[in-house]
Amino acid sequence: MDEIVDGVTHPMGAAPFREACRAALDRDGVLCLPDFIQPAALEAMLNEARGAQDKAYFCTSRHSVYLTPADPAYPAEHPANRQVESSKGCICDDVIGANSPLRTLYDDPGFRAFVAAVTGEAALYPYADPLSSINIHYAHRGQELGWHFDNSSFAITLLIQKPEAGSRFEYVKDLRRADAGEMNFEGVRKLLDEEMTPTVLTMEPATLVLFRGRNAIHRVSPNEGETTRMLAVLAYNAQPGVALSENARMTFYGRLG
Repeated sequence: MDEIVDGVTHPMGAAPFREACRAALDRDGVLCLPDFIQPAALEAMLNEARGAQDKAYFCTSRHSVYLTPADPAYPAEHPANRQVESSKGCICDDVIGANSPLRTLYDDPGFRAFVAAVTGEAALYPYADPLSSINIHYAHRGQELGWHFDNSSFAITLLIQKPEAGSRFEYVKDLRRADAGEMNFEGVRKLLDEEMTPTVLTMEPATLVLFRGRNAIHRVSPNEGETTRMLAVLAYNAQPGVALSENARMTFYGRLG
């Protein structure tokens, strides 16, 4: 792990560091750790991502920001039903090499304990299906991730390569209160109508990000450069034996296994 993570800047096993990270995530809804990955490990991740890009499943979908089916109780232009577009490519866990730095990082007990401590989870487990634990996302020129709220309580991403322009991670913290059933349709309308200015999270390759997206609406703006944006997603569950549904796997990956 010393060859993968800069443990001097980011001492994951140190209680004060964990506590500071958790406080930042609780306060801001996002924790951004620049230069988390060592240069040689980042280069290995980039080479792996480039080499596997021909195996990526590319798709374009239209969806509501709530990632829910159309609600007939509201008109089509209502915030609950307004459609945004997402387009990206993705390779799955079974494409990631056994000796990949991404897999070493994902499987490392110290890293998993760090993430659990920062997010407040008792323990973390990989997905039970063969596709969902580690993904690499690709965005070519013009591709984007449309505005949405996450269903999960937190997400972990690692930027591998960024384009010359565009692909900005934008978000608005606490725009809804999902557990209380408060969807804040008016706030979503203002954002979609550009009457609200989102926060832009600036990051460079090798940056690890923990993000609470269940109540924070967010998007990745269209790639405006010639360089492909490459982003690793490390996904865990709070319970063992959880698999992404077959419908979700077909939608996101184009296959079941």
